[in-house]
Amino acid sequence: MCGIVGYIGNDQAKDILIKGLQKLEYRGYDSAGIALVNDNGIELHKEKGRIAALEEAIGSEGTGTTGIGHTRWATHGAPSKENAHPHQSISKRFTLVHNGVIENYQQLKSEYLQDVNLASETDTEIIVQLVESFADKGETIDEAFRQTLALLHGSYAIALIDNEDDETIYVGKNKSPLLIGTGDGVNVVASDAMAMLHITKEFVEIMDQEVVIVKKDNVQIKKLDGSKVTRDSFTTDIDESDTEKGTYNHFMLKEIDEQPFVIRNIVQKYQNDDGDIKLDDDIRSAINDADRLYIIAAGTSYHAGLVGKELMEKAANKPTEVHIASEFLYNEPLLSKNPLFIFISQSGETADCRGVLVNVKKQGFKSLTITNVPGSTLTRESDFTLHTYAGPEIAVASTKAYTAQMAVFSILAMDGARAQGIDTDFNAIRELGLIANAMETLCDQKDIMEQIAHDYMFKTPNCFFIGRARDYHVVQEGALKLKEISYIQAEGFAGGELKHGTIALIEDGTPVVAVTTQEHVNLNIRGNIQEVVARGAKACVISTEATKQEGDQIVLPNINELLTPLLSVVPLQLIAYFAALHRGCDVDKPRNLAKSVTVE
Repeated sequence: MCGIVGYIGNDQAKDILIKGLQKLEYRGYDSAGIALVNDNGIELHKEKGRIAALEEAIGSEGTGTTGIGHTRWATHGAPSKENAHPHQSISKRFTLVHNGVIENYQQLKSEYLQDVNLASETDTEIIVQLVESFADKGETIDEAFRQTLALLHGSYAIALIDNEDDETIYVGKNKSPLLIGTGDGVNVVASDAMAMLHITKEFVEIMDQEVVIVKKDNVQIKKLDGSKVTRDSFTTDIDESDTEKGTYNHFMLKEIDEQPFVIRNIVQKYQNDDGDIKLDDDIRSAINDADRLYIIAAGTSYHAGLVGKELMEKAANKPTEVHIASEFLYNEPLLSKNPLFIFISQSGETADCRGVLVNVKKQGFKSLTITNVPGSTLTRESDFTLHTYAGPEIAVASTKAYTAQMAVFSILAMDGARAQGIDTDFNAIRELGLIANAMETLCDQKDIMEQIAHDYMFKTPNCFFIGRARDYHVVQEGALKLKEISYIQAEGFAGGELKHGTIALIEDGTPVVAVTTQEHVNLNIRGNIQEVVARGAKACVISTEATKQEGDQIVLPNINELLTPLLSVVPLQLIAYFAALHRGCDVDKPRNLAKSVTVE
């Protein structure tokens, strides 16, 4: 969570840092701040709220060609100006920004900082006070910084500046993402490459428990023991225009509309010249050899994993389990003898997933990551990686990353079936092409989705979603989309479970969205719809040409039943978007949330 930027070069840093923070605001937006080194020492600006509030507060002030910035998602201490980053040492010599959680900060405070009166409620302030404490004892800044980081337990990405040195930024990382961007007479620091694409496309990865001494004309990487590290840079292929809204009012709507393109892009990337699937032989062997697949994910990616399980079991005949990463991390089940772990993460930085990955690697098990961000932590630490090719996803509520994850699973399932000699007419390449076309049709029906959102969601305090079999997986995602951006209390239920307790919550006017795309359970879910309607519910039905009945609000074109979740989720995404829009909510930046969950 949270976002860090840093700049050292020949230009004035203020506007560069502000623009970078704006690109990272999806990572946190409780408060923000920047610190600049100039002839007067450190010039510090921070405010509670969005980047716009910080920009207004700074006004025409802010000089210096070296600086750091931060946008915060609160972990320790309420959102406030006092708890906002950057934080300063007692003498104000050192100023620091930090992402992550320091698990032993109370212990460090008791052991090293008993006489220090802290200005904030954060764990971050402990770090900058420790650096000053060690520097006061005669250590060089490099030594004081490394000595401090060696004491920290937990996750961190840190950038530190010294008011006595305007030519250096000190950087450190453990478990939280951070990159160094390199240029001609300029270097930058960023939690995400997209924050500094207006400066450079050349970046250097930082590994865990490394420090980096950043100057405008060179970058020096060290381990915590001081030994030097050499690492080549890489060039990102992200286009800065991909991170802009263009003609759209919100990133979420733009990203919903981009889904047909993403699906076609996946087909292109995973298809060879003969029109067949192109997949690494080592990945194919790992899946084929495994006696069970364990899908590990969180949030929307977990819902994609539920669909992935259906695909791997139904098409590829491969036993599969799906687990919530944060639960698996501390409550590992009995495992099979030769498992393959599949991690799903939009960012490739999800802390809970990484914790599981570390544990399973210690046990000697193979791992595959499905992610949208090549070069991320999970891709570096997994044995294999499959890229979703969805392009930057800025809105906090995931849409195109979710459908891309399911599409990649369909490729895996088809390849797995063929690898095992299973006779199947399931052709993911062909079906995904049909789905992309159908998605375009649905995206062109925004007026219908907007009317449904107005009629069903405008004033309601709650909403229920019901489905059976794979439709149940989709309605869980539909409920999550609605609740996270509109703040309507929404839940997705298996249709047959209603009478086992949940139906007690149905009253006059309660909206119930039902999804029915499978012929073998169509009549069952129709019965569940009648049960809630009989108790006063207002039902909205999403069906297909094969399952439709008179009065259904949305009818989808027929596609392979295994892949209907890629299509049926699109109207649920649009309904959630318009519900949030009409209720006056911040669609792209819902309260209390952030995009990349890099803390447990």
